[in-house]
Amino acid sequence: MNIPLNVDWQQILLHWMNLAILAGGLYFLLFAPVKKFMDQRAGRYAARDAEITQKLAEAEQLKAEYQAKLDGADEEIRASQAKAQQAAQQSAEEQLDKARAEAAQLLARAQAEAEYSKEQARKASQRELKELAAQAAKKLASRMQEDPFEQFLSTAQGQGGAAHEER
Repeated sequence: MNIPLNVDWQQILLHWMNLAILAGGLYFLLFAPVKKFMDQRAGRYAARDAEITQKLAEAEQLKAEYQAKLDGADEEIRASQAKAQQAAQQSAEEQLDKARAEAAQLLARAQAEAEYSKEQARKASQRELKELAAQAAKKLASRMQEDPFEQFLSTAQGQGGAAHEER
């Protein structure tokens, strides 16, 4: 059957079949493996993306936990510093009280020693006064026992000798 323009339908049909076979062969030989490779690659990237997202969420959670721990540690440090400052202040007050007590003891001891020294000086001066009084009484008693004329002469000689010495 010849068609006017020399178109052979059988030839066209065979070309169409060749084209279909070629397309099917190419699909199975090239397109399917490439599509399979691309799907695997997309799956790997999706899995990596999911893994990265999960790790990022875990990292954010860890960051939040560490931040909470850090805030807790900061609060603990502040409390510890406050305790240390309070302990230091209490220790300073205790040392100050101890120093005041020692100063009071030293002052009391110094006052007692001063009082003792004062008493000793008073007793010593009283002894000296008693001794002087005793000596004066002895001299007076010895002079009383002497003759009044002798006393006069000795006194005059004492004063006269003193007057000669002054000149």
